Amino acid sequence: MIKHPYIPNSASFGEMLSEIGASGVEDLFVDLPRRGFAAGPVPAMPMGEAEVEAELSGILSDVAVHGYLNFVGGGPWRHFIPSAIKHIISRGEFLTSYTPYQPEISQGMLQALFEYQSMVCELYEMDVSNASMYDLATSAAEAALLCARVTGRKEFIIPESLPWERKSVIRNYTEPQGIRLLEARYSRENGWTEMEDLKQKTGAATAGVYIESPTYYGTIDPGMRAAVDLAHDAGALMVAGADPLSLGIIKPPGSLGADIAVGDGQPLGIPPAFGGNSLGIFACRGEQRLLRQMPGRIVGMTEETGGGARGYVLALATREQHIRRGKATSNICTNEGLLAVAAAAYMALMGKEGIKGVSSRILKRTAYAKRRISEEGLEVRFPGASFRDFVVDFGDPRVEARVRAELLRDGILGGRPLKADGVGIPGGSVFAVTELHEEAQIDRLAAALRAALRRAG
Repeated sequence: MIKHPYIPNSASFGEMLSEIGASGVEDLFVDLPRRGFAAGPVPAMPMGEAEVEAELSGILSDVAVHGYLNFVGGGPWRHFIPSAIKHIISRGEFLTSYTPYQPEISQGMLQALFEYQSMVCELYEMDVSNASMYDLATSAAEAALLCARVTGRKEFIIPESLPWERKSVIRNYTEPQGIRLLEARYSRENGWTEMEDLKQKTGAATAGVYIESPTYYGTIDPGMRAAVDLAHDAGALMVAGADPLSLGIIKPPGSLGADIAVGDGQPLGIPPAFGGNSLGIFACRGEQRLLRQMPGRIVGMTEETGGGARGYVLALATREQHIRRGKATSNICTNEGLLAVAAAAYMALMGKEGIKGVSSRILKRTAYAKRRISEEGLEVRFPGASFRDFVVDFGDPRVEARVRAELLRDGILGGRPLKADGVGIPGGSVFAVTELHEEAQIDRLAAALRAALRRAG
């Protein structure tokens, strides 16, 4: 018996070619263009995984199979994902999004979620994290409900600059509970929350204040500490929204005095996937009044009775029908456990220095993009530091739409239109650059924007 009979170039390979009427290997490729594939200069070595991927992508783009340059802002975004993550979350013991109710058969998943919670707490400088919400919108909405339960108050303040669908989710959660939403204005000059307006809206009825930094427009709001003080002076809770990757260079919510931190975990090793999936980060300070009202489930570490092997269990699950029924803190009945494992793998693989490096690169690339587009004569809104996202204002929504169409013809996915968000920039688009965008690609975007604007007239 011949071992491994179908290894290419073996004796049997020639018999296979003969059977299909091919005289040689070249006959298998007659449909390909007769174009040389001569190797170019050998890249400098060694190269990291991200650099190898970028090099291969450049080669593929030369033969028109790699797709469009993506600069769409507002999330989800395309970030570098170490290839090990896909292999980790494809393992059978992880390949589920459901809650690991039975600890005796779920130790692998429970430990992975425990590690996820631990790293989220370290990243956001919080004491307790759950695992997990659906996305940032549901995390912010659940935070509003928590604030109302803890304080017994019925007003919750959100930024005016939130996108309409995030506002919609928060409103859908809070309105049935009789919670009134107020919107704090943002400055049209710098994109930050106007502290004077927030102060006027914060009072004895305020259950919580929610502020994001970076904002939806990408601006880094320096008013988080002031917002914390305003909320606490009124007896309210402070909810801080923060992008997890930005925390490599921006002070985390816990260090600024926030009571609750929320975020979207999609940048942590999760692909855009046509607009989903995502992962809702939710963490808080270790006060009993907060953690006992947290939505979702918390995985805890314990050990056998009398000492011995350690194990992992659902330590707190004050949610839906299997524990609290009508007194549940949340009606999210499944979770994003698989994506939490992906986020944990990403944070573990990147480490502190890796995340800091990614954050710094994004910050520098964003500044470069804003400068280059401004040099082409377009209006880039909001001076100062921005992280990943930034706004280009075309003045007229019709011009903005035509520019996006022209960019698409140039092989570029342009910004996300702001017309539907109704927050004062109807002719604007939110663009984004990540650590994967090279300066040459940003230069191409800037030139394409100028040409597209000229053609759009």
